[in-house]
Amino acid sequence: MKRLMAVVLAVMFIFSFGCATKDYVKQEIDPIVDRLGKLENKVNALESKVDALGKKVDDCCNKADDAAKRAEAAAKKAEDAANRAEAAAQKAGKAFELQQKK
Repeated sequence: MKRLMAVVLAVMFIFSFGCATKDYVKQEIDPIVDRLGKLENKVNALESKVDALGKKVDDCCNKADDAAKRAEAAAKKAEDAANRAEAAAQKAGKAFELQQKK
């Protein structure tokens, strides 16, 4: 009889710890799911900001490239004008020399 009583107590002791219920698991997991949802929203917002910044950077790079091309074109025009001015100065110098020799 004592043995039977010990077995019954042992079985009751083992089953007293039992499995977690669905409600308990839901109660424990719901805060984690809420936090994950908030984190996902924050990540999406950050991705949007990164995309917007990337577009701004691309736009700035394109503007800088265009400005560099315009600067190169202006420098070429200035160089051509300087060459023409030098040629005109040489012609004027030769004409002056010819006039002085007369």
